[in-house]
Amino acid sequence: MKRRKLPAGVQTFRRVREDDCYYVDKTAYIRRLVMACTHCFLSRPRRFGKSLLVDTLKELFEGNEALFRGLAIHNHWDWTVRHPVVRFSFAGGSFKKPGSLAADFAEQLTELEDEAGIAPRFSVPGRRFAGLVKALHKKTGQRVVVLVDEYDRPINDALRDPAIAEDNRDFLRGVYGMMKDYDADIRFSFFTGVSKFSKISIFSDLNNLTDITLDPRFAAICGYTENDLDTVFAPELEGLNRETIRDWYNGYSWRGGCEGKVYNPYGMLLFLQSREFRPYWFETGTPAFLPDMLLERQVDPASLDNLAVGDADLAAFDIRRVKTEALLFQTGYLTILGEERGAAGPLYRLGYPNREVRSALNLALLTAMAPDVSATAECSRLEQLLARHDFAGVERLFRAFFASVPYQWYVDNNVAHYEGYYSAVFYSHFVGAGLDVVAEESTSHGRSDLVVRHPNAVWIFEFKRKLGGAGEGGALAQIEEKGYAQKYCDLGVPIHRVGVAFSEQDRNISAFEVEGT
Repeated sequence: MKRRKLPAGVQTFRRVREDDCYYVDKTAYIRRLVMACTHCFLSRPRRFGKSLLVDTLKELFEGNEALFRGLAIHNHWDWTVRHPVVRFSFAGGSFKKPGSLAADFAEQLTELEDEAGIAPRFSVPGRRFAGLVKALHKKTGQRVVVLVDEYDRPINDALRDPAIAEDNRDFLRGVYGMMKDYDADIRFSFFTGVSKFSKISIFSDLNNLTDITLDPRFAAICGYTENDLDTVFAPELEGLNRETIRDWYNGYSWRGGCEGKVYNPYGMLLFLQSREFRPYWFETGTPAFLPDMLLERQVDPASLDNLAVGDADLAAFDIRRVKTEALLFQTGYLTILGEERGAAGPLYRLGYPNREVRSALNLALLTAMAPDVSATAECSRLEQLLARHDFAGVERLFRAFFASVPYQWYVDNNVAHYEGYYSAVFYSHFVGAGLDVVAEESTSHGRSDLVVRHPNAVWIFEFKRKLGGAGEGGALAQIEEKGYAQKYCDLGVPIHRVGVAFSEQDRNISAFEVEGT
């Protein structure tokens, strides 16, 4: 198989095909999609190939047959029919100021009207949009295809200013609502975005919209599967460790099971270009408010590895109060690891999709807590200290970090649960270092606070406000009494039991005790 161009950042289907780029054929999904519904909605995180999917639909409905030769849909499509396409994209705009959305939408409408040679008849945005659709149908004799890329960007852009976000939402609702009255003029419509706002808030009038976000049939409509990587990109994999690639980048799932797990395409293409393991997807635009929000809400990062949520929790995205689970799932920082069916509906188990997200998000949390500390350098140094069994060095590192957290941070975040906060700092450090970390691991006698598996040792942590005292066992004694170390005895590496106590007054470690085998 010959090597082709890696289409990193390319979002136009024509360019991918004409420039001889690698292309993962998604047209079988597209055919299934067009047959399944007339008005469709898909939520996927940023940089997941949504824009390329929308552009592929545009080329398909416009009947550009040459671009589809050799693809799954080619022999199953009527190329004699060409539909007019109205495509809007909010991916590149900025919508944080009043009136910015209306101005951007008007400019896009003007461009579409000029291309079609149609003069606008109305001034109200929704009516003007509907007038364009009806005029195109009349002019061409074919019903119109409406494609909206990043439909929710105008709302997400302004989430820090709820009043503007709500104005943008109401504007979009007025535009999208017109589609129901002009359904006879529309052949197909497709909306993509990151957030899954409720139908009541955005699509209240477009009540025949089919949401395929969690439909198992479309789990891999965006992203690369294991099979895609091993077949389409086979020429690029020589000399690379597939297991390490899988650990770093695979794992996103929208109810697709093991075969439906996918890689983020943008991050995967950058990795194949550089052949270096880095958090490419995370670095392309993680919103600054995300780690701050998690800290403000005192979300334990260890809890994100195993969250149980219902169907309604994943769909809930309210401008005034964004649910943590919904935000993290819809933006790609958590994914579906498994599900159960009960009388009340499905229950989903969420967790980090892969090492990239798990490590990078925890590094971002550390940076948000102590902006003057290099979290990456801090975690790299921690890994080296663990490798040398340098207990005093580990203690000094954590003491220095806690001392670096500004006083104002404690005031702003109202940290009241001291034990949980300090253990979360330990957890984020170890995860940021790329180590195998388990919080609250169950044994037959209880749960250990934190277990860290280094290649040449196991560290078992127990956190207390006090290490010991009258009538209470110490942290080290608890590790021994509960037998937390027993399950690791067969690994043949040293096992270190670590008791850590915290001082609420000093906001730092008050004691750090280690015993080893």
